[in-house]
Amino acid sequence: MRTLTVRLPDVVAADIEAESRTRRISKSDVVRERLEAPRRTPSARRTASLDAIADLIGAVDGLPADLSGRKKAYLRRTGYGRKRRR
Repeated sequence: MRTLTVRLPDVVAADIEAESRTRRISKSDVVRERLEAPRRTPSARRTASLDAIADLIGAVDGLPADLSGRKKAYLRRTGYGRKRRR
């Protein structure tokens, strides 16, 4: 195993130290687990992002149901991005 020195913000370092004390494992083990977690569960990051905006999904009335899949067609039809006459 190779050694890597990293400088962390005080808040992150304190969080890692607290977790290592609570779980009674080394700080290195905590950091290793945190670095490995995204590779093991790639959908966890996406789930967290969706949770952050879940209340906004479907919040706008009157939009087509297939807007996410056909956005270019709808933008083209409305003239979005075209130069307008003055």
